This record gives sequence, C-alpha cells and structure tokens, in this order.
Amino acid sequence: MALYSAAASVLVGLQRRDGSLKSLVYESRAQNVKQLYALVSETLRYSPVLDSIMAGAGLLKAEKKLSPHLAKVLVYDLLFGKGLKCGGRWKVLVLKHRARLQAELARLKVHRKVNCNEDLLAPTEAGNQAPVPRYVRVNTLKTCLDDVVDYFKRQGYSYQGRAARLEELSSLSGKQFLLDPHLPDLLVFPSQTDFHKDRLYVAGHIILQDKASCLPAFLLSPPSGSHVIDACAAPGNKTSHVAAILKNKGQIFAFDLDPKRLATMSTMLVRAGATCCELANQDFLAVDPRDPKYSKVTYILLDPSCSGSGMVNRLPGEETAPSSERLRALAAFQRKALGHALRFPALQRLAYSTCSVQQEENEDVVRDVLQEHGSAFRLVNVLPSWPHRGLATFPGAQCCLRACPAATLTSGFFVALLERQQECSGQGACSSLPAEAAGGAEGRGPCAARKKRRKSRCVK
Repeated sequence: MALYSAAASVLVGLQRRDGSLKSLVYESRAQNVKQLYALVSETLRYSPVLDSIMAGAGLLKAEKKLSPHLAKVLVYDLLFGKGLKCGGRWKVLVLKHRARLQAELARLKVHRKVNCNEDLLAPTEAGNQAPVPRYVRVNTLKTCLDDVVDYFKRQGYSYQGRAARLEELSSLSGKQFLLDPHLPDLLVFPSQTDFHKDRLYVAGHIILQDKASCLPAFLLSPPSGSHVIDACAAPGNKTSHVAAILKNKGQIFAFDLDPKRLATMSTMLVRAGATCCELANQDFLAVDPRDPKYSKVTYILLDPSCSGSGMVNRLPGEETAPSSERLRALAAFQRKALGHALRFPALQRLAYSTCSVQQEENEDVVRDVLQEHGSAFRLVNVLPSWPHRGLATFPGAQCCLRACPAATLTSGFFVALLERQQECSGQGACSSLPAEAAGGAEGRGPCAARKKRRKSRCVK
C-alpha cells in the first residue's frame, strides 16, 4: 500500500509543479526509489489510456473514496504492471471492478485496431523533440565552479570547457560535460545523466535546474545587499539562485499561497544554504507596496501561475494548448500581478517570466501593463546573442526572450526584464544593460581569483 500511496503523492506533486519527477521520487523517502520511479513513469506513460479505461468503467463514480491519482496507479498495476501485488483495502476496491476494467481495455484495443498494450501509446510531440540536456547549476553559496568541475573530473567525467555555441550542448555524450555559453555557473551534461543520488546534490552544492528557469534570476542580477521580492516563489529554485547572486547579503521576501509548496521550499532553501530569505504564506496581491517593510525593495522576480505549456516533461495526456477561457483567466491574473509589482515605490528592475509558450501569457501581458504604466518602465534588451526573441506583437517585444527545446535546448519559457525609466533617453522601446548584466558571462566565475588562497570546500 505504501508504494501506491507514494506514487499517488508524486503524481500530485507533479501536477502542482512541486518539482521534477526524479526530484519528487528521490525526496519521497521511499524504501525502493527505483521501483517507485518505474511505477510512476509507467503510469504517466499510460495516463491517457488509463483515463479512458477508468471513465468507461465508471470507477471513480463507483468508488468515491479513491482519489484520481491513487486510482490511476492501482489500475495501471492491475492491467499493465504486476497485477496488484499489494494495496490493502484499496486493492480490494479496485479488484471489485477488475472484469469491467479488463473489458474496457479490450474494447479500447478493438476501437484503435491494435493487438498489444504498447500500441495504445500514441507518439507525443515531446517525444519528437531533441532531448534537453541535463543542466546543473553550481550553488555558489556552498562551493564554486572550479571545485565542482574538479569533483566531476575525479568521478571520471571529461570537461570540455566553455561551449562557444548552443549546438555543442546537443552533441554531448557519455561522461562529457561543458560550461554553458551564457550562464557563468551552469554546467551541461547529456540529457539522461542522473545526479539525484550524487553527494553534491544531496548536500546542496549543486541544483538541478533547467537553463531557462535560471534566466530570470541571472538577468535580474540584484547587487549584493539588495532587498528583493520573489512574488510567487515556491518551489524555490529561483529564490535560491537569487540568494546566491546576493551572496546571502541583503533580504529576499518570498511569497506563496500554497503552504505545502512553501514547506517544501523551506527545506530546499535550508539545504541550499540560503539564509537571507523571509518566507510568507501570503497572496502577493495582498501585500501593500507602501508598507515600510518593503520600502527598500528595488528588485522583484515575478514568475506567476501559468499554463505550463512550455514544460518539456508534462504529464502525458495533459493539454499542451490550454482553452481560451483558461488563458484569459491566467492572463488576467498575470496582468494584475505584474501591475501590482510595478507599484512598489523603490522598484528599479523586475524580471517577469513564465514556463508558457502562449502569447496571451507573455507578450500580451507585458504590452498591456507597459501601456498602463506609461513611460515609468521600459523593457531592457538582454542577451542580444540569444537566438529566440519575443514575438513582434508590439514595438520593443524583441527585447524579451523566448526559449524552447528546438531553438535553445531548454524547456519552453519566456522572460521580460523591466527597468524604471528615470528620464527619457531617446533610446526607443527598450534599453540595453552593460555587457555583464546583459549576459556577458566571461570572467564571472566566483572563485577563480581566490582559488589559490583557500582550500577546496567541495565534497571530497
């Protein structure tokens, strides 16, 4: 029973975007993580098929005590797995419907004109994409780039240096790894590389974070000592990244409405060594910009709830194109959150990001809010060499960044950097940052200059 409950909990965590499949499995404290990972992975693969079978058999209507996620895991193991070797009272409930579930499976095969279970699995769009590499962010709160590179060399990995072009990232194989061409503390490994049991990961010396997800904090680039708001913070990877950029000097006010996600985030921040964060289980929209507590907030990171349409590892069967009604609701919330953030009186720079590829949640939101706030803020032209820019839906939209597996070898993402405009500069729709803040990563390794005068802090 514990196995099925753990698998159902992982499915819930994935739906809430608490983390990746591997991180949720390895953080579940299950006795047999390999067995749990296999069960969840296969349940996900068959998810659309299981939905169809359960709906046809009326399982959830008949057994109202069964949660949809637990039911899906149980039905998978009954029909496609090992036949419900455990399960306790839940097993008894599902076995009452075995004949009907098996009949629905047979009917589905006839309807789709297939003979074996595997043929029920339609190829997914994500499966046709080039695999996204494994990105590893070096947590500079606990170690530094040179030490982590040395550690992996001792583990038998071959370091290829800094990549000059994105194309080099897709050619990695075996135990090769590179330094990312854009982000100074991001290492790149072949896509199937797994570090969830590595002691650097367990100790919080490295963070497994997609490159696109690293962009908002990197581009926001608050100076050490700054006061920063992370408006929709959980599960906290971006928060820990901001803390690393601040070198734990300053203050991060992190808000999230979900208490469970916030608790998970708190644990993660402790492991990452982020000590400058004040977490609040609070709606960011209810925070008063005029509160003296936030009078020194000059930087805001806003990554609001979105459709998640850019996520590479989406749940099978989950819609990749959300309904127009849902998009309107999400965009309305995003506009409200962005407009609210721009009302903090001391704000100088804000990073707005989503893991969505939908124009309604990205360029349209930024355009509408900029129009509302007149000439007070402008878009900053960041990472000019980035190959995938904002859609040309309004003047200056090219200042924004887009990301996707095909063009940037990352998950689908969108980032816009807004900066307070002190006076008219005649620069047009967007301005440029200095080379380093705009993405000139050269020379930013945090410990190159001091490596000779201190002992390594990396796990040996």
